[in-house]
Amino acid sequence: MNALNIWFLTGSQDLYGDDALHQVALHTKQMVEELNASGNLPLVLVVKPVLKSSAEILKTIQHAEADESCAGVVCWMHTFSPAKTWIAGLSILTKPLLQLHTQFNERIPFDTMDMDFMNLNQSAHGDREFGHITARMGLRRTVIAGHWSHEETQQRIGRWMRSAAAVAESRTLVVVRFGDNMRDVAVTDGDKVEAMIQFGWSVPYFGIGDLVDMMASIPNGDINLLIDEYRHSYTLKEGMDEAFFFQQVTEQARIELALEKFLQQNNAMAFSTNFQDLHGMKQLPGLAVQRLMGKGYGFAGEGDWKIAALVRILKRMGEGLSGGSSFMEDYTYHLEKGAMLDLGAHMLEVCPSISKDRPTLEVHPLGIGEREDPARLVFDGAAGPALCASIIDLGHRFRMVISEVETIDSPHAFKRLPVARVLWKPLPDLITASEAWILAGGGHHTAYSSALDTDYLLTYAEMMGIEAVRIGKGTSIHQLRSELRWNEAYWSGHTRV
Repeated sequence: MNALNIWFLTGSQDLYGDDALHQVALHTKQMVEELNASGNLPLVLVVKPVLKSSAEILKTIQHAEADESCAGVVCWMHTFSPAKTWIAGLSILTKPLLQLHTQFNERIPFDTMDMDFMNLNQSAHGDREFGHITARMGLRRTVIAGHWSHEETQQRIGRWMRSAAAVAESRTLVVVRFGDNMRDVAVTDGDKVEAMIQFGWSVPYFGIGDLVDMMASIPNGDINLLIDEYRHSYTLKEGMDEAFFFQQVTEQARIELALEKFLQQNNAMAFSTNFQDLHGMKQLPGLAVQRLMGKGYGFAGEGDWKIAALVRILKRMGEGLSGGSSFMEDYTYHLEKGAMLDLGAHMLEVCPSISKDRPTLEVHPLGIGEREDPARLVFDGAAGPALCASIIDLGHRFRMVISEVETIDSPHAFKRLPVARVLWKPLPDLITASEAWILAGGGHHTAYSSALDTDYLLTYAEMMGIEAVRIGKGTSIHQLRSELRWNEAYWSGHTRV
């Protein structure tokens, strides 16, 4: 995120005189400096001159729009800024907007407060004027209220910044598709043109032969160096035929190096594959995909480009936080009364960033794809709060569905399941969560994250102008049905501006 920043815009007007405006500028500078030094903000705030007129505001926002490093703007009305002066600038703003409803002073100086103080400290007044015009204009925005020095306020600003960074990522994200989506599968398909309009995602197609050609160009020396890295990073499965083991691992190393080179050449940070389209491949990419996800790339299987993009978005959003994000699939249920659980996994491709312990590198047969036994990392997911999210194409709009879960340590060992897996309790319970997910149309593939909570994704969805449905503690099927009907009424009449 070091390449991004957020502009801090302070509103006022000329009526207060130069002395007051000088004080406004000093207050703004001190606030921004202390916020940047707090350690709670993932992006740097860049202070701009106090804005007093429509022309100044318009010019500043034009510059913000043109600056690739600017991921969004924070607006604060230190004094009273007539909202009409903001209309021209806000009308062209496409980047995320945060209205910070705060004031310089934490407390009212009851004994010394006079009219000069009142004139200089009017955020309660000015921010309401600003809030009116953003509501009148129907702008997508976030409002955070609280004193700027309070840690909880700073943390909320930091969370908003992460969502803004994800929006910046979306606008330039390239998702490489090796082959098309899995034949006859509905949810992995979708309107790629509309996705580019709505999110900014470019989703170009490449034949699997393009990757095979790249694999043929990888030097053996590079492959051997990568295998040495595998030896140091993972526990090697005991009891396997060593010659056969490293033969299969070598193939995955070749795939990893070719994949990463291919993605870099195409400025792509996400990709999808399809086990029905493996012409020229000896193995289905397993270890190679897991490793690339561990480096920050988004991925989804079966040509599911929407989930591949979402995995990358969550990785960008959660950069530097504890936990991780991964491609995931709801595989099978444990339906014991009073102890119902959901097992998430995939054939091979689960990211080691969510691992509980050091992964084991193993080679096993794979009963799908009709290829050689692929190498893969095997591990259990770390326990703790997490979420599973899906973006689906409903034909006339996109919907994000978010299911909150509590990942647990498995009560029993998976002695014969040679894939990475995660065991969780859906909230509020498996029955309600599953029914709600199906009613909302959520897909069988998800982006799983133990680094983020729902608020990050809801803010991102608001910034991107898409519907979002949350399933978690307190969800009831009756209420969810009503919410889906209300959403249908709203979004059916909603026109993208």
